[in-house]
Amino acid sequence: MVRFEHVGLRYGTPAGSGQPGQGKPSLAPEVLRDLSFTLPQGSFHWLLGPSGAGKSSLLALMHLALRPSRGEVEILGHRLAGARRAALPALRRRIGVVYQDFRLLPHLSVFDNVALPMRVAGRPEAQLRADAAEMLRWAGLERKLTALPATLSGGEQQRVAIARAVVMRPALLVADEPTGNLDGPQARRVLALLQEMHRLGTTVVVATHAETLVAEHPGPALWLAEGRLVRHG
Repeated sequence: MVRFEHVGLRYGTPAGSGQPGQGKPSLAPEVLRDLSFTLPQGSFHWLLGPSGAGKSSLLALMHLALRPSRGEVEILGHRLAGARRAALPALRRRIGVVYQDFRLLPHLSVFDNVALPMRVAGRPEAQLRADAAEMLRWAGLERKLTALPATLSGGEQQRVAIARAVVMRPALLVADEPTGNLDGPQARRVLALLQEMHRLGTTVVVATHAETLVAEHPGPALWLAEGRLVRHG
């Protein structure tokens, strides 16, 4: 389902490039180094580590926002090194992403935010209306269809973001600090939705600093420190 083999990632241009008098530029430092692991289909994993450990960068590789600088990444049976650029949009539609800052479009209603991925994919209007309404009922937001994001609580906005991420029935769902801005009860409700997706067969990876949630819901984890995988299990 998800396989990394000796993966490294570095951002930007070489350090010192374009600076007079510095000679040959050195390479920018790697933010991820020699990551090797496999996540089985239908698994649930925590992604743990201190700030700056590389959790967001790792998730960005998983949902195809970035390509590795070296090594091999395989997502949903597709090796990224050999994947044609034209094939990536269809692959991305099989991956759901949930962000800490929600990333809802403020001028769209709750319903239209959730329906947006299906509209982009060209789904028939009748189908997307039924599917979006079903997802919002599942998230407990059936009374908020016409509301704008600014009128919702943080927990409600995060549940809208989750409904949008799963409305296309993704095979892989990654969540980057999805409870970071929420209080305890709201965080637990959001986590319950993510775990429900796991029970339905989706592979789920959740990055978090919330040690209380991890302690309450123990499970396998990827532990990062300074861009390296220090523990897996």
